[in-house]
Amino acid sequence: MLVGRNAYCRGTSLIEVLMFIVVIGVAAGGILMLFANTSRASADPLIRKQALAIAESLLEEVRLMPFSFCDADDANASTATGSFVGATGCAATVEVMGPEAGESRYAVLTPFDNVNDYNGFAMAGGIVDINGTAIAGLAAYSVVVTVTPLVFGGIPATDSQQITVSVTGPGNTAVTLDGIRTRYAPNL
Repeated sequence: MLVGRNAYCRGTSLIEVLMFIVVIGVAAGGILMLFANTSRASADPLIRKQALAIAESLLEEVRLMPFSFCDADDANASTATGSFVGATGCAATVEVMGPEAGESRYAVLTPFDNVNDYNGFAMAGGIVDINGTAIAGLAAYSVVVTVTPLVFGGIPATDSQQITVSVTGPGNTAVTLDGIRTRYAPNL
């Protein structure tokens, strides 16, 4: 019995091979573009993570400061029970929002000594440590701190403050963190 020649011929035609090459080429090109875009954008998470670390560090610095009725240099700072000048209040210096005259984050003799002192604090053109020394690699970052009274869970605004730290990094990457500081036992 004779069988036709086409029944035994197996293989692929030139058109099928070309279609396979085109499909594989398009898929490989798409995967390579995905890898290229991923590696190009991989610096962005690093910038955001650095901005977050800066914000967390400065927020912690502010939250660890005393929150007293009087300036820490006032003679009655540890015993005052209200922010008024008088026998049971501050001897002379009532704590106000923003630093007192001559105070600075970097001053050796008159550094910030209260949460309120950080209100309006800003670092532009780079991040510096507590001694005023520029930190290498952070020249493209800037920071702004605001401190505002806040009614918090039944705690009056006179005894609770919201601290907002906003960091801007390269490519306008922005990170904002909020924290709350309450007055402890009543003068700290």
